[in-house]
Amino acid sequence: MRTAYGVERVRAGERAVMAREPEGVLMQRAAAGLAAECARLLGKVYGTRVTLLVGSGDNGGDALYAGARLARRGAGVSAVLLDPERAHAGGLAALRRAGGSVVGADDPRAEELVRGARLVVDGIVGIGGRGGLRERAAALVAAAGEDALVVAVDVPSGVDSDTGEVHGDAVRADVTVTFGAYKPGLLVDPGREYAGVVRLVDIGLGLGADDAELEALQFADAARLLPVPGGESDKYRRGVVGIVAGSARYPGAAVLAVAGALRGGAGAVRYVGPAADAVIARFPETLVSAGPPSKAGRVQAWVVGPGLGDDAERLGEVLAADVPVLIDADGLRLAGEREVRERTAPTLLTPHAGEAAALLGVAREEVEAGRLSAVRELARRYGATVLLKGSTTLVASETGAVRVNPTGTAWLATAGSGDVLSGLAGSLLAAGLDARDAGSVGAYLHGLAGRHAADGAPVAAQDVAEAIPAVWREVRRP
Repeated sequence: MRTAYGVERVRAGERAVMAREPEGVLMQRAAAGLAAECARLLGKVYGTRVTLLVGSGDNGGDALYAGARLARRGAGVSAVLLDPERAHAGGLAALRRAGGSVVGADDPRAEELVRGARLVVDGIVGIGGRGGLRERAAALVAAAGEDALVVAVDVPSGVDSDTGEVHGDAVRADVTVTFGAYKPGLLVDPGREYAGVVRLVDIGLGLGADDAELEALQFADAARLLPVPGGESDKYRRGVVGIVAGSARYPGAAVLAVAGALRGGAGAVRYVGPAADAVIARFPETLVSAGPPSKAGRVQAWVVGPGLGDDAERLGEVLAADVPVLIDADGLRLAGEREVRERTAPTLLTPHAGEAAALLGVAREEVEAGRLSAVRELARRYGATVLLKGSTTLVASETGAVRVNPTGTAWLATAGSGDVLSGLAGSLLAAGLDARDAGSVGAYLHGLAGRHAADGAPVAAQDVAEAIPAVWREVRRP
């Protein structure tokens, strides 16, 4: 599991190390890792022009010491100081001893030094920074040449380390070298987009998984959680998922939700709704029922909402069931906050940003700019697990770390893709995964299936569903 930690927890870890190690050890470890990554990116260090944008904190010190290491290897290193009076004294001395040059941000040569650099190192603001770049810093960042490599120190300046929010100008890095632990803002959009490729340098903080604020499944985690039948399994032991979806206007939503569910690991899929003929025509193995959900037969989890229209009656019956329920699409619009909170069985909500905004009573732009805070607030308000779909899919419960999905492709932004995800995650619920794991594993597989199906070209939702078995095998492969 990849874990990420907030500023306060990282600071506490740094203080613990500094209490038992000689002064300056952490900064030297960070600088060594930063210099090594810069050298790797450059390939040839000798004779390369490097410009450091240096702020007043330890972040600037990391950049200066790393610059000194590059200068000793023959790079032409210049530091542009945003606040000369408060620049890290030890780092400045080290850079000067190594032959590097130093100018203030207001020096007429500053922008030219940035413009002519092959590598620009962003050491302006550290993980404690808030808000966008100041005007002079933004101008210097903008001066970087189109071919220049931009490396951010710990977190791109202007990106909120704890949330990934960006308020104003910020550095867009090709690579971010982060120290000790991943930060939430590097894994959640919009911050993730600004961070580029993230490289982690271990500086010995020793942070525990229990303290993580954010976590992301890796292959091994998904493989461990996937339900696999044993010798004694039958369709009921594997779980039966019920699908309440579709309408006269949107029969395809039912077909796609069933498609995802059939490939999600449950033993059987029951469909209840007006699109039974369309479902059976495509998937004859589906158990269909024309009656209400309460009369459909044994079900271990329900999926309700895709293409449902205004059928609040069917939704109400599903919410009254004492089994896990996944609510999506029209179901989110119809379900009341109190109705969801009063359920005793687990509930998984799967909104996209627009639906989340409607549930929270805010503008869509507010959700997209603050995805982490939005998913946490939805989980708190509804007393449910929430899977917030989007450029970075997040899964949050009332307690515990938020999970961020590391898989996916922009081609998944296509009609019906969310219906497939709902069926897939609902099937995992029926197979016995809790809501947090079902949402996380469902999003992980869905993202991999999207990549597999698209392969760099447009993809339809049905293609994503059909790719799920292939990525399931890929994840399970030893």
